[in-house]
Amino acid sequence: MFEVRETARQVAGKSGLVRVNREAVVTFAEKLSSREVQIPPWDREHHFRGSDEETVAYLLVLDTLNFCFWPPPGKSRWEIEYRGKTFSGYYALAVSLKKALEAGFPLTDSRYLATLSPDRLQQILSGRGTLQLMDRRLENLRELGRMLVENCQSRAYELVVSAGRSAVALARLLDRMLSSFRDVATYDGEKVFFYKRAQLFAADLHGALDGKSWGEFHDMEELTAFADYKLPQVLRQIGVLEYAETLADQVDRSVFLEAGGREEVEIRANTVWAVELIRGELRGKGRDITAPEIDWILWNLGQEDRFRKRPYHRTISIFY
Repeated sequence: MFEVRETARQVAGKSGLVRVNREAVVTFAEKLSSREVQIPPWDREHHFRGSDEETVAYLLVLDTLNFCFWPPPGKSRWEIEYRGKTFSGYYALAVSLKKALEAGFPLTDSRYLATLSPDRLQQILSGRGTLQLMDRRLENLRELGRMLVENCQSRAYELVVSAGRSAVALARLLDRMLSSFRDVATYDGEKVFFYKRAQLFAADLHGALDGKSWGEFHDMEELTAFADYKLPQVLRQIGVLEYAETLADQVDRSVFLEAGGREEVEIRANTVWAVELIRGELRGKGRDITAPEIDWILWNLGQEDRFRKRPYHRTISIFY
């Protein structure tokens, strides 16, 4: 997306707390170009897959709730049990919603979402430990339900249809129609666009539906990386992102960074721009892959312990 890419470039050019190491960009791109690191396939194990219509609705609910999985200080992380396995973080969310649909909770019904009760949401997302921002999660789902009822004939796929097979248009629609997807910050008096979950929804549709039906988009290459807290953690570990000493100390001590503050915006913007630079290096080496595909590679690396030697930054936010 032009506005995300361009404002990330501008912030990266002015950043004083975060910088992109170009040599590390080249080194990582060389690994990708040699196919030493592969693009992971769509994860079918943890996600619900019903009819195309049900799958679109499930993914929209999933990405409406896809944020802030780490526990508050002094609390244990949120975990769930499913079919003899323990899941936490994003996987716990994906599986919780899958489990709820299998149990008969009508999560694909927009009217149900619009009037969802706190107790019912707590039941759907029940488990051990603490999942933050439950009030905002409920507010997000109710807003989603109302929007679909009022503007999309209560059908999630109608929102996708109205985007005309454009992933970029779909992300912009979500920004315009749902405040919970309006992922925009301010830096030196100028707007900085991220649209993390809005872009991710388009990419999830594309992956889950194999680029067909409502997952067929003609402009997937226009999407950027999805700026969260896992990608910069990995990029820092491999030396692509470098933090100023003061910021490094804050992140390493798990000091909270203000949502929309200078530190957080620089981390996220440089994450987006670093992925663009990696992509450019790859293109020059004859391997043209999209920013979402690079994002997916980095995110999956972030599930490995060797890329968790340094902590991720902590920001309380509904956007990631």
